[in-house]
Amino acid sequence: MSTPALSVLPERPRLCVVIPCRNEHAFIERCVRSVLSADPAGCDVLVLVSDGRSDDGTREVVEALAREHPNVLLVDNAVRTTPHALNLGLQARPFDVGMILGAHAELDAGYLRECMAVLRSDLSVGCVGGLITNVHATDLSRRIGLAMAHPVGVGSAHFRTGARGGYVDTAAFGLYRREVFDRVGWFDEDLVRNQDDEFNFRVTRGGFKIFLTLKATARYHVRATYRRLWRQYFQYGYWKVFVNRKHGTVTTLRQLVPALWVQAVVLGTILLLALPVVRPWVLAVFGLYLLLTGAAAWQAGGVRDGWGVWRAFAILHAAYGTGYWIGIYHALLKGIRPTEQHKRLSR
Repeated sequence: MSTPALSVLPERPRLCVVIPCRNEHAFIERCVRSVLSADPAGCDVLVLVSDGRSDDGTREVVEALAREHPNVLLVDNAVRTTPHALNLGLQARPFDVGMILGAHAELDAGYLRECMAVLRSDLSVGCVGGLITNVHATDLSRRIGLAMAHPVGVGSAHFRTGARGGYVDTAAFGLYRREVFDRVGWFDEDLVRNQDDEFNFRVTRGGFKIFLTLKATARYHVRATYRRLWRQYFQYGYWKVFVNRKHGTVTTLRQLVPALWVQAVVLGTILLLALPVVRPWVLAVFGLYLLLTGAAAWQAGGVRDGWGVWRAFAILHAAYGTGYWIGIYHALLKGIRPTEQHKRLSR
């Protein structure tokens, strides 16, 4: 599809920054203040915190910030899911550029300036985002963060790895032109997970380009355990199948790699038990996986963190791949549609 003709941004654009959250008392103030203190890049900045009925003091923090700063607004998200939060925030006020931001994130001072510079200079770009750098609260979260910032862990997700900038297929903490929403619609409220990836797929399919600028950086506070990592990536794999079913295609090839690896492990284990003649070949494949992921883990984490990074790699691959296969069973074989129960379990 040809790239839509995009208009020059107004001299002083209205930038709407939407932060979906629930029970983020420890992080929300730093997140909001990072937006307020960033270079506004010649924009009128409005920060909308779309809160899912927090009960830990988050709402009180945002209300205090709103009294201090007239351009901070609390939006009530009664449904308590991320896509509802994003849509409620983006539809609350008129805007020329809309941005989505995680409550655990803090923008570096030049983030808005660098992203807006791309939107102003390249009229083919519908969305632009920057590089995420992880901030770790514990040794364990550091090891998980190292795995999530390595190509062995997340493939070609360049906004995490920083391997390269330029035109990409998805971005985090993106700034979107208003024309993008007018053309491709809003976030899919049936998708509790992967709603941003699905939306970015529609953005590129609609003819817009997505750009990653490595000059724009944001910090993300990682508070993770191996159990949470498994749950998170299992859900990513599971909900990706519903995205694929919606569009009738595999949206990115990298999503297939963990599923194929899980399939290889299951079939290889069966062959090990049933056909002794193939054992050397199966063991060679398993050994190669352990060797490559182990080398990457030690390269990323060294002696101190290597074992933890290695374990995180295995969880990333196994959880995503397992979720993907169960998603195939539910979405494609049984024809299940996302239900309220699925959505509650995925929060």
